[in-house]
Order: sequence, then structure tokens, then C-alpha cells
Amino acid sequence: MESKDAPGTTVTAPATTERMTTAAMLARLVAFDTTSRNPNLALIGFVREWLDRHGVAYRVSTDPSGTKANIHAIIGQQVAGGIALSGHVDTVPVDGQAWSADPFTLRAAEGRLYARGAADMKGFVAACLAAVPALVARRLARPIHLFITHDEETDMAGARELLADIAASGLRPEMCIVGEPSLMQPILGHKGRLALRVVARGKPGHSSEPARGVNAIGAAAEAIGFLNAEARRFAASGPFDANFDPPHTTVHVGTIQGGSILNIIPERCAFVMEWRTIPGDDFFAEVERLRAHLAAAVEPAMRAVDPGCGFTLEVMNWIPGLRLPAEHGLADLVKQLTGANAAGYVSYGTEGGLFEQAGIPTIVCGPGAIAQAHQPDEWIAQEQLDACDAFIRRLADRLAG
Repeated sequence: MESKDAPGTTVTAPATTERMTTAAMLARLVAFDTTSRNPNLALIGFVREWLDRHGVAYRVSTDPSGTKANIHAIIGQQVAGGIALSGHVDTVPVDGQAWSADPFTLRAAEGRLYARGAADMKGFVAACLAAVPALVARRLARPIHLFITHDEETDMAGARELLADIAASGLRPEMCIVGEPSLMQPILGHKGRLALRVVARGKPGHSSEPARGVNAIGAAAEAIGFLNAEARRFAASGPFDANFDPPHTTVHVGTIQGGSILNIIPERCAFVMEWRTIPGDDFFAEVERLRAHLAAAVEPAMRAVDPGCGFTLEVMNWIPGLRLPAEHGLADLVKQLTGANAAGYVSYGTEGGLFEQAGIPTIVCGPGAIAQAHQPDEWIAQEQLDACDAFIRRLADRLAG
């Protein structure tokens, strides 16, 4: 039907049939609100029905709550080896964003398909699922694994659960392609990331007598000042890796909360920050560097007033960086399948670092542009989905030989 809120037409997916176009499959996937805070079992149930219909074996792993699940499907022989195609199906929220139409109904306009998750990264997952009937018919000599995960946008717990299940089953692929949006260009590496919550504990009192209390906001400000100096140190002194933009580790403070009213010395202040590290830099070492600075330069004055004052540092989540050697066979394969002459690097993170850490050589290559990810009116170009479809067909040709 025609959308009354924005130009274009709503893409209506048919009921599940023997075959489905990638756009129609995408329409089914985006209709599930799988914002990371929500369960994803309805979408996983749809995928399981699709795989069951085509006789594809799969394993399911779940989070501790049982409300979120991953799928590890294998097309072809149920053995280790072959290549995995990996995608997450959780999305970022739409809260507070100015969407032109329902973000959970796929809308087509001028060669673009709009919906939350269209680019990041249900488009790739849709291409993989739409290809299932053709892949089954190929009778592959080496298997294609499908990884479908949850919570990539938060702590990547889904990928960690899936890897634990792979270790238990022994069905580990030889290599992996993560389909994050890269305009179908091969990406050899990305930075690592660690998110940290820092809490300053002060002592409350009346603001007219500041020496009788410990200002938690002031203490947190000293910590942030140190982090700002660290950011300048990285930018000026490195180490550097010209493959990345920016070519060095970065430090970022994203949120801060503290205090109640102006005339009370704030008892507590908390901020959340991150390091994004180039390969070779250790974010755990950076955490300890911050801890040591606070213990030496900030906490003594706080504890001189009250021994209970100080800082708590909590690692919220982390992902390792990714770095596939340029001469690796997977890099050559993906360049051949895409027709690319070179491979690049990005500063955003993916589940690929976890797969590589688990001993599965991994590359990033998927449809759509990262610039559209997380935006209102998120979109993916139909031509990008077409290119991804062709990529999967060429991969099947290789694995059928």
C-alpha cells in the first residue's frame, strides 16, 4: 500500500514460500522489533521454520534468561570446515529519532529500502536466508555455516554464546565472513573496544563548607582530565597504524551523571567511557593505567577526608580488534568474489574480533553503508542487496567444486 507519511511504497512480504527474494525476506525480518533490549525469539522462530522447511540442520544457543537465542545452521555436510556467513539481528533503538514512516515496515523508494536494521544488518541476514533454497540444491562439497546472533549492539553476548556452543559441538568453520555494511568491499581489520564505567564516591555536605566533604563531580572531572590528556598523547605520540582513521587509539567519555542540587556537595558521580584501540594496543593495560593514576594522584586527597571515598572501575564489555593478514587465503577469496582490487580497515567494531580470537580467520564484507547505520530512515540500496546475492552465488560455486 502507499505510505501516507513519506514517499515510496511499503514492501509487503508474502507468506513463507519455497523461495523468497532478498527484499521480501528483509521485509519479514525488519517487521520483528529486535531492538537489543527486547527478546528475539519471534524472529528466531521464523528463521527456524524457514530452515526446517528446507531441511537445514541447525543448533540453537540461548542467553541465561532464555529470551534471546542464536542460530548456527549448516548447509551441506554436518562437519567442521567450510565457510561461515555471520550476521546479528538485534538493532539499536528508534527512540527519539525522526522517522518518516513506521521503522518496522520495509519501504521502497528510488532504489532504496528503508527500515530499522535494513543496513545494520538484517540486509545481509536476509540475503543469506533467501539463498538457502539455492544453496541446499547445490549439494555443496564443503559446508556453508550461517551464524545468526543477538546483542551485537550491546555486549556481543550472543557471539560469545555461539562460540561456546561451537566449541561444544566441534562444528567449527574453517573461515568466517561477517556481513557488516561495507559496500561489499572486503575489510581486513578493525579496532578493539573496551567500555568502562567509572564511579567516584565522595562525601556529602553543605556547599558552604567544601573542606568538610569530598566532591565526587570534582574527582570525576580530574579523572576525565587525565583521560583527555591520554587522548592527546595517543594523537601526538601514537603508536600509529595508517590503515585506520584516525590512525591511533582513541579515548571517549560518552555519558556522565552526578549531584542532586547546587548547595549539596555531590556524593556520587559516574561516567561511561571507552577506548578504541589499534592492533597492538592493550585496552586492559589502559584500564590499569587509569586505575594507577587515580590511586596516586586523586584518591589520597579524597581519603584524607573520608577513607570510604574513592573510585570504582567496572569493565562493562569489550571486543578484541580484528586483523586478517593481507596475504591470507580468505582475503584473496573475498577479493575474487567481490572483484575488489584491495581491502580496507575500519574503526568500528564487529563480532569478527571474537571469531578471530577463537581461531576462526575472519573478514568483514557486507551490503550497505555504515553511514546509514543507526540513523533515522536507515536504508540500504537494492543494488547492494543484488551484489550480496551475487557474492553468495559465487561463494557457492567455489564450495560446490
